[in-house]
Amino acid sequence: MSPRTGRPTDNPKPYKITVRLDQQAETILETYCKQENVERGEAVRRGIKKLAADIKK
Repeated sequence: MSPRTGRPTDNPKPYKITVRLDQQAETILETYCKQENVERGEAVRRGIKKLAADIKK
C-alpha cells in the first residue's frame, strides 16, 4: 500500500496559505464561486494569476 493518499496529479499544489477576508471580499469570492461553479481554492488561484500582469519587469 502506498503511503500517499489522494489522486495522482500532474499539477501538485504543495503550498498552503490562510487569509482573513472582510465581508466585501467574502461576498465577491462566494458570488464568483457560484457563478463559475468552482471551489474557493480554484477561484483564489485564478485571482492570483490575474496579478501576473501587474508585476513590474
